[in-house]
Amino acid sequence: MTKNNKTAILLGASGLVGSFLLDILLNSEEYSSVVIFVRKEIARKHPKLIEHIIDFDRLDKYADLVQGDDLFCCLGTTIKQAKTREAFKQVDYYYPLKFAAMAKENGVKQYLMVTSIGANANSSVFYLKTKGECEEAIKKLNISSTSIFRPASLLGPRKVVRPQEKIGEVVMKIFSFCLLGKLKKYKPIQAEKVAQAMYTVAQSPKAGFNVYESDHIQSL
Repeated sequence: MTKNNKTAILLGASGLVGSFLLDILLNSEEYSSVVIFVRKEIARKHPKLIEHIIDFDRLDKYADLVQGDDLFCCLGTTIKQAKTREAFKQVDYYYPLKFAAMAKENGVKQYLMVTSIGANANSSVFYLKTKGECEEAIKKLNISSTSIFRPASLLGPRKVVRPQEKIGEVVMKIFSFCLLGKLKKYKPIQAEKVAQAMYTVAQSPKAGFNVYESDHIQSL
């Protein structure tokens, strides 16, 4: 039985962090409904699940559907997957920002988003610069409560497994014990832990703009 009548909005429900978060939200007594926006239908049925299949390049059409209490953004891609920098920026900058703006317009009080360790609008690395620019743009919206999660390398079952990423995961696992003190935040982190941290923070929202680095996410 649902304890509260809150509605969660989830972006990126089919991704690594988002798929774990979807399970958490559907099983939570805190939410009576979970609204997801996807490009194509996902293989999941649940009485609380409301699925909107949309064209992400025409988001203005769906503004009235962005209704709820807490918006969780787990959208993200890689330049290799997106193929161009412009396509990457669409997913990692424009979509999260546009949804945040629509959510605020509709009275959503809390926005929680996954970016990346090292996100910085002044970075010389395009990936990190884009993440940082998105954070800064969303900060300017002044949503009642905004939480940014910057995980290190994510561990978990990926739909597309690239050999170099698998090798990287193994190497990082072997040497992660060396990452102490200020380097602790660079330890790889399970995607499920990131999802759980997002959910935990959402239940005790802090006013303003808050950033959670990877080592803090681990402790949550």
